[in-house]
Amino acid sequence: MNLCSHRENVLLHDQTNEVKEMSRKDTLMGVLSIALFLCFQVPFAEAAAENITIPVNVGVVLDADTEIGKMGMKCISMALSDLYASHGSSYRTRLVLNTRDSKNTVVGAAAAALDLLKNVEVQAILGPMTSMQANFVINLGDVAQVPIISFSATRPSLSYTRSEFFFRATLNDLSQVQAISAFIHAFGWKAAVPIYVHNEFGEGIIPFLNDALEEINTNLPYRSVIHPLASDDEILKELYKLMTMQTRIFIVHMPFSLGSRLFMKAKEIGMMSKGYVWITTDGMTNFLKLENSTIARSMQGVIGIKPHLRVTKRLQDFAYRWRNNSQEEASIQDLNIYGLWAYDVTIALAMAVEKIGPRYFSFQRINVSNGSMDLDSFPVSTVGKDLQHALVGTSFTGISGDFHFKNRQLDTSIFEIINVVGKEKKVIGFWTTENGTPRNLTSMSGDPILPSSAASLDILWPGDSKSIPKGWVIPTNEKKLRIGVPVKDGFSKFVRVINDPKSNTPKVLGFCIDIFDAVMATLPYHVPYDYFPFENADGKSAGSYDDMIYQVYLGNFDAVVGDITIIANRSNYVDFTLPYTESGVTMIVPVKDKKQKTAWVFLKPLTWDLWLTSVCFFIFFAFVIWILERKSNEEFGQTAPQQLGTSLWFSFSTMVFSQREKVVTGLARFVVIIWCFVVLILTQSYTASLTSMLTVSQLEPTLTSIDQLIQNGVKVGYPKGSFVLALLKQLNFNEANLKMYYSLADLHKAFLYGRVAAAFDELPYMKPFVAKYCSKYTMVAPTLKAGGFGFAFPKGSPLLPDVSRGILTITEGPEMSKIEKGWFGEQNVCPDLTTTTSSNRVDVNSFWGLFLIVGAASILALIVFFSMLLYEHRNLFMGAGKSKRIDPSPTIGPSNSSEEIEGSGKDKEDSVINHSQQNSMSRSTSVEDNEEMNEG
Repeated sequence: MNLCSHRENVLLHDQTNEVKEMSRKDTLMGVLSIALFLCFQVPFAEAAAENITIPVNVGVVLDADTEIGKMGMKCISMALSDLYASHGSSYRTRLVLNTRDSKNTVVGAAAAALDLLKNVEVQAILGPMTSMQANFVINLGDVAQVPIISFSATRPSLSYTRSEFFFRATLNDLSQVQAISAFIHAFGWKAAVPIYVHNEFGEGIIPFLNDALEEINTNLPYRSVIHPLASDDEILKELYKLMTMQTRIFIVHMPFSLGSRLFMKAKEIGMMSKGYVWITTDGMTNFLKLENSTIARSMQGVIGIKPHLRVTKRLQDFAYRWRNNSQEEASIQDLNIYGLWAYDVTIALAMAVEKIGPRYFSFQRINVSNGSMDLDSFPVSTVGKDLQHALVGTSFTGISGDFHFKNRQLDTSIFEIINVVGKEKKVIGFWTTENGTPRNLTSMSGDPILPSSAASLDILWPGDSKSIPKGWVIPTNEKKLRIGVPVKDGFSKFVRVINDPKSNTPKVLGFCIDIFDAVMATLPYHVPYDYFPFENADGKSAGSYDDMIYQVYLGNFDAVVGDITIIANRSNYVDFTLPYTESGVTMIVPVKDKKQKTAWVFLKPLTWDLWLTSVCFFIFFAFVIWILERKSNEEFGQTAPQQLGTSLWFSFSTMVFSQREKVVTGLARFVVIIWCFVVLILTQSYTASLTSMLTVSQLEPTLTSIDQLIQNGVKVGYPKGSFVLALLKQLNFNEANLKMYYSLADLHKAFLYGRVAAAFDELPYMKPFVAKYCSKYTMVAPTLKAGGFGFAFPKGSPLLPDVSRGILTITEGPEMSKIEKGWFGEQNVCPDLTTTTSSNRVDVNSFWGLFLIVGAASILALIVFFSMLLYEHRNLFMGAGKSKRIDPSPTIGPSNSSEEIEGSGKDKEDSVINHSQQNSMSRSTSVEDNEEMNEG
């Protein structure tokens, strides 16, 4: 008590100094403040000494006459009763509820909060209920430094960064946006229409929904806004407008009271039938009541998104008590997750107050303006920041699950996907996050829901349909599609517009038109359309192809069909289907014969190295035959010049006719056979090559590259109205050298008269042209890249995927060939100049194997010949050796007479003969001896 008296004296001294400077009114207020301080300080000190609980004022701002307001108030009261009943002895603080009715208005909520802060001096406010009310009350709490805790304000703009004293004890609407987009992406829908209430609650989610759907290439072609107080007629008027649109995917974001009326009216006019998809956000799904048979029938097949709530025994016990304590008869569906959050956040607030401990929960008053309004002297809580920090750190397991604030708002990792079937809300899947990052969409079995597996889900769609809606239709009350077609002078086989004089209506024909008709016939639904030429009043073209495509962007055409090339700058305004023709821009040039026929053309079939090699082998063959035949064949045994002439004559004459001279030896015949085979091959190759040179034109392009065109400054042609002109300018062609042509016939004349030396155009045009004039023109690489021909549709058109699939069906089947033959006939296949321009001359590389064979055979024959010769004269060589080994008596004196010399030579021959006879006799004698021995 002495410490308390000392603190009072100090405060009285400070207050006395302030009173002297204040006016009379301010003096009175200061005295009252001192008195209140003394009144509260003394009991507080006594309570601390006697362990008495300290009351803490807390405000509650709710819409008392609404369902969620009644439920929230009831859950808040039950929370305090349960908490203090179970922790009565340990808690030294008690929350005292000060309830105010916000009367369903922003002004009512602001007035209630202002009253609680100024007059009651509450330490925290539970509420308000709506995002619009919270938008203003947050500012008051920020000034007073009092936590504002809402369990039902979901607008994303009420961000935690806006005020450190605002706590959102509910989910941000932004969290469910990713779940909705994941569900739409799983079924491949490309357009959706949001239907939302016209207030901050409804409008707050739309920007984030739009961003999430854009990430999966799904657009919002229209936004349907309904006033909170809209009549049934106004709702019907908006629904009828939606019926006239193609999109059949609707996302409903509004309170259940308004949403139930919307669905009943949609049921009346047939918008809950087959082909429609309705998705509700958690703002409506959480309050979904299907006991009313009228509402249940009107919502069959609806898909709902809501936070996943794990059912525990504690939750079941609370629901049972909640029903029993209710003054009205209610079912368990009347208690939804908002009531559970109200219960848990009240527990969290009581725990935070207890955490900061018993203290003097006071306010200081500050001047916020110089006027005389009620805001002039605004109270500021002395414990607000401590309480705010305590709330941030509060974490426990509540009846709604794990309860804690992340960035001062609740966070959930699981959303349920429910399907209204009968009077039940059937759970068909879940959407989960992991560490705040979207994870996946899963079915009840836990398998991911992907576009490939979405068809396996057991979902009842509106109209009791089990088949997945395609998400869009051609409304029956809408006009036929306006299909724009180009009007052009040339290239009429692709698109041609003919005015029928009888009906005075245009008739559209052409290859592209037949392709489009065939593709549309493959669609699984009927799409009515009419062709509209892009022309002026005089029947001429109304502009370029880019101008015509821009009409789709402006909405004047629903699509454009024709020889439309897919290029990048056009894709900024429209979406193209897959191409149905080859892609690329090619260069076409005249061809010329590269071979000049001269008097010496007969020498060109063989290369010079082959000529030289052949001559050398002819001479070698003559030498081989001379060696083999000169002793045995008298025709080769003449004088040396005659032998040389005969051998060469025999060799070279093998090219043209049979020889007069005969060969008698076996070795020579062997060599001649092989040589004649080689000569036959050589002469036949020569004849074939020479014939080709004299009769076949050797064509080659006159120009071979783009750089050559630019360097030589030649004239280059391009088609009228084509993007090719811009492409040539990008390649740095001199614009003065670019010449326009109007048709393929005009291009042919331009080449004939020398107006152009080359031309550029797309492959679909050039292939028929070159096929018609194979001997005059050719296509030269490289082929410049382009997208090919495609059909243009508005961006985000739901027809686009189905039309592209239809193009694949046509191009992969026989229908495409039939259409091509019908318009272009059987096209000639031109020879590839890469083969015709190659050399027709025969070189030595083609014959080295044959020359190797004849050379090896000749050498082998020579080896055999000389071996036989040596064998036949072996005695001569052996006798010569012996005579050298017997040293005869030396002659005394020289002998110069020729007779002696001849006698000597004759004696030598006789001795050799005698020696041979002796050897023969000795061999015969030995044989006879052997026979006698064998007989014995």
